[in-house]
Amino acid sequence: MSKALGCGLAALAVIGILAFLGVGQYNGLVGAEQAVTAAWSQVENVYQRRADLIPNLVATVKGSADFEQETLQNVIEARSRVGQISGQAAEQILNDPQRFAQFQQAQDGLSSALSRLLVVVERYPELQSTIAFRDLMTQLEGSENRIAVERRNFNEVAQSYNTRLLRFPTNLFVRLLGWHFQARPYFQAAAGADVAPKVEF
Repeated sequence: MSKALGCGLAALAVIGILAFLGVGQYNGLVGAEQAVTAAWSQVENVYQRRADLIPNLVATVKGSADFEQETLQNVIEARSRVGQISGQAAEQILNDPQRFAQFQQAQDGLSSALSRLLVVVERYPELQSTIAFRDLMTQLEGSENRIAVERRNFNEVAQSYNTRLLRFPTNLFVRLLGWHFQARPYFQAAAGADVAPKVEF
């Protein structure tokens, strides 16, 4: 009888230890997941800041009567595509690597269109000399810097979360208990990002 009692107490102790470990792992993943969500919110915030600058930029550039309309139209269309992708719920983008890739592709397309616009602006010294245009360029440059910083921060937080998710014994608990946690995608450098845009004069 005492042997059975000892086995029962040992089993309870093991279950208690596993439960304690499981709670710790779960809570740690919740905290890491929340950090990823917060970092993602910052990424969206800086992308939105850039998107908000574009209508003013377009209006300022349109003031130059002979400005290259195709380049301007490309910026407008790229911003529209970004708006369509960004309209999806943040959770959908974060939980779906394909949607995340579409989001990044749309944002990279807008970055590319803006880069081309800035190269074309070189042909218009009278436009570059206006205070409104210079102010917008300063704000846009600041936005691009913030985007780079927040994307890097997101990747670091996502890496920390993904590493935690894959480590033992966390990965065991996730599989056995069917926890909802899943790996998060990373921002990648855009294809051809190392090549400056070229414009024929």
